[in-house]
Amino acid sequence: MTEPIDSSRPHPARRYNYWLGGKDNFAADRESGDQIAAVTPSIRTAALENRAFLGRAARHIAEQGVRQFLDIGTGIPAPGNTHEVVQAIDPATRVVYVDNDPLVLAHARALLSGTPGTIAYLDADLRDPAAILEHDDLRALIDFSRPVGLLLIAVLHFVRDDEDVEGVVTKLLDRLPAGSWVAASHATYEFMPAEVVAGLAKANRDGRFVPRDGDRLRDLFGDRVEIVEPGVVSVAHWHNDDPARPSAADVMCNALVARKR
Repeated sequence: MTEPIDSSRPHPARRYNYWLGGKDNFAADRESGDQIAAVTPSIRTAALENRAFLGRAARHIAEQGVRQFLDIGTGIPAPGNTHEVVQAIDPATRVVYVDNDPLVLAHARALLSGTPGTIAYLDADLRDPAAILEHDDLRALIDFSRPVGLLLIAVLHFVRDDEDVEGVVTKLLDRLPAGSWVAASHATYEFMPAEVVAGLAKANRDGRFVPRDGDRLRDLFGDRVEIVEPGVVSVAHWHNDDPARPSAADVMCNALVARKR
C-alpha cells in the first residue's frame, strides 16, 4: 500500500520540482531548497542541466536500438519525460518509472501519457532493488532477455554507503542482459570551494545526501560496464556543444553513460 504524503518533511523529488520552477511541492521542500540555494545559487541551473542530460542520454540509448527503459527516481513529471524522448524515436518503446514519493506517483498516473500499454509506474525504493526487479508490473513490460536502458538520474546520491550503494548498483546491473545500457548522474563537491562545501554540509543535517566525486561514481559501476565517450564528465558537458554551457563547478553533478559488457 502506498504511504500517505508527508508534507512536513522535504522530499528530493518535490525539492527538485521546486528548483525546476514547478508548483508540486510543499513549504518544507521550498525551505530546504532555499537553504541549499543560499549556499549554491547555481542549484537551479544544476537541476535544469541534469534534466537536459537525461534527455540526451535517453535519446542516445534509444538510438542504439534499446526499446525498453527502467527509470528509477523519476521525479514529478516535467517537460522532457523519458517516455516522450524515447517514444519520439519508436512509439512502441516501453518505460517503467520508479519513485518512492506518493505525490510523484499520483502525478505520474494522472499526467503522463504515451502509447497505450507501454508505460508503468512503480511505488518502490532504489534501496530495495529486489522489490523493483520482482514487481509484477515491471515484469509485465520489461523483457530481461533483451537489452534494457537503466536510468539512475540524480538518485544514487540519496543512497548512503552504509545502505550498500555498491550492492544496489550491482544487483541492478546483474539483472540486465549484456548489451544493456545505463545512464547515471551524481552530485559532486569536487569542483567547489571549501567554504561552499561547508555550507552545504550544514544544510544536509540528516546526512541523506551523499556527494561522490567522479572516480567514486566510476567505481560504483566497476568493470561490469564499458563507459562510452566522453567518459565521466559534468552533466552539462556530456555531448553538449553549446558554448554557453555552465561550468562543472556551477552544475556540481557528474554523469556517465555505459554499455553492459
